[in-house]
Formats: sequence, C-alpha cells, structure tokens
Amino acid sequence: MRKLLPLIGNSHEGGRSALTCRFRCGNACFHEVPNTSDNEYVGDVIAKAWSRRSMLRTAAVVTVATAAGSAVALGAPGSSATAAPAADAKNASGHGTGDGARGLRFKPVAPNTDDKVTVPEGYEQNVVIRWGDPIVKGAPGFHPDRQTAAAQAGQFGYNNDFLALLPLGGPYERQQLLVANHEYTDEVLMFKGYDPANPTREQVEIAWAAHGLGVVVVQEDHRSGKLTAVTRHQLNRRLTATSEFRLSGPVAGSALVKTSADPSGTKVLGTLNNCSGGTTPWGTTLHGEENFNQYFANAGKVTDPTQAARLKRYGVSSGESERKWERFDKRFDCVQEPNEANRFGYVVELDPYDPHSVPRKRTALGRFKHEGAQPRLTEDGRPVVYMGDDERFDYFYKFVSSKRMMKGDSRAAKEHNLTLLDEGTLYVAKLTGDSPAAEVDGTGKHPTDGEFDGSGVWIKLATAAPTGNVSHVEGMTAEEVFVFTRLAADKAGATKMDRPEDIEPSPRTGRVYVALTNNTDRGKPGKAGADEANPRNANKHGQILELAENFDDPAGDGFAWRLFLVAGDPKDPSTYFAGFPKDKVSPISCPDNVAFDPHGNLWISTDGNQLGSHDGLFGVATAGERRGELKQFLTVPRGAETCGPLIQDKRVLVAVQHPGEIDGASVEKPQSVWPDGPGKIVRPAVVSVWRKDGRNIGV
Repeated sequence: MRKLLPLIGNSHEGGRSALTCRFRCGNACFHEVPNTSDNEYVGDVIAKAWSRRSMLRTAAVVTVATAAGSAVALGAPGSSATAAPAADAKNASGHGTGDGARGLRFKPVAPNTDDKVTVPEGYEQNVVIRWGDPIVKGAPGFHPDRQTAAAQAGQFGYNNDFLALLPLGGPYERQQLLVANHEYTDEVLMFKGYDPANPTREQVEIAWAAHGLGVVVVQEDHRSGKLTAVTRHQLNRRLTATSEFRLSGPVAGSALVKTSADPSGTKVLGTLNNCSGGTTPWGTTLHGEENFNQYFANAGKVTDPTQAARLKRYGVSSGESERKWERFDKRFDCVQEPNEANRFGYVVELDPYDPHSVPRKRTALGRFKHEGAQPRLTEDGRPVVYMGDDERFDYFYKFVSSKRMMKGDSRAAKEHNLTLLDEGTLYVAKLTGDSPAAEVDGTGKHPTDGEFDGSGVWIKLATAAPTGNVSHVEGMTAEEVFVFTRLAADKAGATKMDRPEDIEPSPRTGRVYVALTNNTDRGKPGKAGADEANPRNANKHGQILELAENFDDPAGDGFAWRLFLVAGDPKDPSTYFAGFPKDKVSPISCPDNVAFDPHGNLWISTDGNQLGSHDGLFGVATAGERRGELKQFLTVPRGAETCGPLIQDKRVLVAVQHPGEIDGASVEKPQSVWPDGPGKIVRPAVVSVWRKDGRNIGV
C-alpha cells in the first residue's frame, strides 16, 4: 500500500503545505522531474538551428506596437542597446516623486500572518461568492453535513482560481458575468471523517461536481465596488468533471484520443484542474487544464513501452491516485482506458453568454500542464496565445492562429470566431543569454553588462490546417506533437525554465510577461544548472521574464528578453526590481498569476511565499520613471493562495483559494476561520475590494 506523506512539518517547495501538495498537484515536487531530456542552456553560443539572418532580423526589429501605434524596444539582443532604457536609469538613481505610479497610489500592506484578507487603508471588501453557494435554479443552500453530488452540481465549486468579468450591457449595465475556474478539491477539508485510503462513492461524486467551471451573474453596487452574486439567474451555469466537452482541432477524431466510451474521439466528460485562463477579444473565456495527471492511476502497470514513456513524461502516477477515482470510474485507470489521459491537458474555450453551448478543448494549442492562456491580436487580426507549462524545467509556448477575427455580433462572425483557435502554428521558446556562461554562477549576481537578458527563437512544433496538419519535429506526426507536446519540445531543444506559470501580454505595449514561480531543483546533481534566464540555483523565490517580439510579424522566429523582476527579500543582493531602488519596494516571493490594470501596471499574485508571511497580491509599474516599483495590495488568510486577480477601474477581485490548507488541518480541526468565523467550515471564496471614497483604484 502506498505510504501517505506525513501531515506534520513543511519541507515542500515554495512554502506550500504538504496538504496543498497532495491535493493540488499530486506531490509533483516529491516526484522525479518528468523532463529528463538533455536540453542544455546554450549560454553565449548561438544554437545551430538559428540562421545568421534570423538573428540579425531579431536584433533589428524586435519592437512591439503600443495602443497609440508607437513602438517600444527592449533593445538589440547582444548589444549595449539591451541595457535598461532611460526610464530605468532614472529609477536606478531614485528619480521620481509622488506617492506611486498611477494605479498604484495606495499605502502598501505590510507582510503579515493574519487570518483574514488584509487590504490597504481606505479600502473595503466583501465576499462575492463562496464554495457551495447556490447559483443554478433548483440548487439548495449549502450545508456541509448534507452535501450531495446533485446539490454541488448546482452550487459554486471548490477552490476558485481564474476569474473573468464580462459585460452584459443594455438593461443589465450594472450586472456582469463572473466566470471562475474550480481547480481542485481538498477532501480532507470538505468531509468530516474523510479516510484518504477509502473514499466513498458519494464523496467522489461530490468532488467530481466541485471541479470544473462556474458562471454566475453578479450585481454591482452603484456607490462602490461591491459585487453580489445573483443566484439562479438564467445565465448561471456549472460545468463539472462529468459535463460534456468536445475535442476540436487537429486531435479530434485521432486514434490517440479514442476510448471504449467514445470511439469517435471527440466527446470528453469533464475538465480537470483548471488553473488560470484568459478572455478573448471575441467574448469567450479560456481555461487551462493544469495538473490533470494526478487524477489518473496505474501507469506503472502499462506494458507498452511507448505508452509508458509518454505517461511518465506527463507525471502520471505509477500506482493508485490520491483520490482513488479509478475505483469508481475505469476511465481514470490507465490500464483499462489507455487513451483517457490524452483527452486532458488542453486549453478549454467556453462561451459564457450561451448557457447551452458545449465547451471545446482546443487541441491546436498543445497538451501540457496549462497554467493559463491570454490571447492578443496581431495588427491583421490573428490571435496569438502565450502559454506556460507549470513544471520544473519545462517550457513556455505560443500559438499563432492562421485565421483573422471577424468583428461584429452577427451569427456568422460568432461562428467564425469560434474556429480561430483550431488552425495555426504551435511554437516553443528557446532562450540565449548575451553574457558569457561563466558570469552566470547560480548566485543571482548580475553579469558585467548589468542585466540578465538576451535573445530568443520560437521553434515551430506543428501546424494545424484544413488541408492537412504538418509536424515540424522529426520522428513525430502532427497528431503526436499536439498530444505529446512535451516530448516534441524536448526534441526541439527548448529552454528549461523555472516553472513557467501565467503569461500575459501587456494590452498597452504588447510586451509579454512570464511568471516563473520557483525551482529548488535548479543546480542539483544531475539537474540543469543556472542560466541567464534562470540565474539562481535552488531558486525558491522565482522571477518574472519580459519579452518583446515584432508584433507586426508574430509568426517570426525572433524575440528579445530580459528579467523584469528577480523575486525575494529586497535586502537579498540577488533580487532585482527593474532597476527601481530596492529600499522602496515590497518583498515578494513565488509569483504565480499575473494581470494588467487599466494603467498598464502588472499585478502579481503569489503562491507559496517563502518569506514567512502570507501570500498576497502586488502591483508593479512596467513603464515610466517608476518602472519596477512594486507594492503589496493585499494578503490572504492562513493557508490560502492568492488567485485569479482581476483589476478594474473601481474594484480588484481575487480568488482566495484553499484557505486553512495547513498540515494537520481537517474539518474537525480547522486551521482557519475564514470567511465566516469560528464554528463554520472553511470555504474558498471570491473577494471584491474597492475604495471607501468611491474613487478609482490607486489614483
């Protein structure tokens, strides 16, 4: 019998509790790193696959168009122009007056360990919706001792993560559509007397219903940023681990995704472990299936060596799964249903305005542990989606559609736009530093040019097209590339990163920001050592990478990059805040989800703070004299993670995920009393924050 990890003590990566690691990602950090490829960092040697013409083009034209049509350049890779722009130089000398960049003018919240959501002075908050609140017509009110799968399927799900707010307009101008991911369940905190070795069918079916997606209309208070859920609205909806989803794009109908229950290879039951996501310009939402591997069992009993190697690369358990779902549905058993796991790990597209629509898994965007997917449009209207694979030493990707978005609300436009993510090319990133490898020693000390920066190339993996799908990876078919994307990226020689999680392009400048959460395995014996993009061995605090490419030619293969933030205690000499004085910033550790506010500032939520305080939400200026000024906006309760940040003019929304998820906690022995106080079960929830005086956030 598999020995469970102890529930006391905390030796887990990034400050997470053992309980969080068990239920959120299946103890990924305690398993062997799935990426055993020999892709080594190139240092200051240009990869053979790059042509000199490509490199020169990158140096000459890596710019991104701003909303006003002007250009912003990181500088030519490999030249002195790559150094910080003039604004950074001013920051470095302490230039700048006032109380913060526009949008960040609030008194920073001090690091703390309080069991509540702490917000800045002059701000208020409310709980918008909690796990178990009824949202669908006919759903009962929440009662922790009388839960059923049918009740949970009509109630707000567990462990909210990604959040989107979409306008309704017209007579509903003070209402918005809230869309939320329900990433995973923690049965120990959901059920009294839960026995991890012997879950009941009822508990399993409730957990199935608590996963997935939620759509609920919220009502705005006209005097503040307060939001209230409108229960049982006709647009409210729950999608669970047993709802119908469709595979679309190049993998649909492939032999690699056919099962005994679905010989067509097109119909999937459920979506699992949805972490972050994105909103599209055509009015839909995107949802990344992340740690899907933990739900599948018995990979060690698979006898086919090719299939076994593929399952191992995706980290599927060799024995029983944590939740034992395979006991109640054979599709979670890799021996009985060898292709079922191949039907998870995609980006899901949902039309939240149509409660009868069937969500699609967009297979052209590849299959890996998707943290999120935020698109932007090229100048000619083609979507480009940037994506991270949240695993130590894995990669980040982009997808460029070959189709242009149609404007307008006509039926033809809507139907066309729902095909945009089925055709195009999938790429993986390879980064090269511009400093000698000897100057990157693993301590975080800057090289002699003063920055961790360089150039990069997007390597083509596969193209999906109606005339025929094309693989760009030797020895793999296009279908294999889209289903086993990690293996394709291994072959392509992509750069191993420190857990690339959420990736967001700035709506103002087009620069792309990659949250790299941490990687304490960096530099260990047999593991990849430090490189210029991942400059610290035993990296427990993470960093944020900023890249720019030619926005007019997103299918091009070149980009420039540099580290925007190197997280940790500002007193630590290895930290860096885009050149801003470090005695004027908040400490930050383990960046996870990122989002932009209306002023172009980047907001960062954290997961697993290693600095002794609770996780929180931070805002940082990305341009101007205060570029790099980082301020903490809020902290979350004991055991919780800050997720789904969404920043509007009048409010900030966060998803408070897994409050009370501390080693030794249970329903009987709670380690938090949030959000409803002592004697009540701990419940993940969505929180809205606004200014007491009614003015906009941070101005």
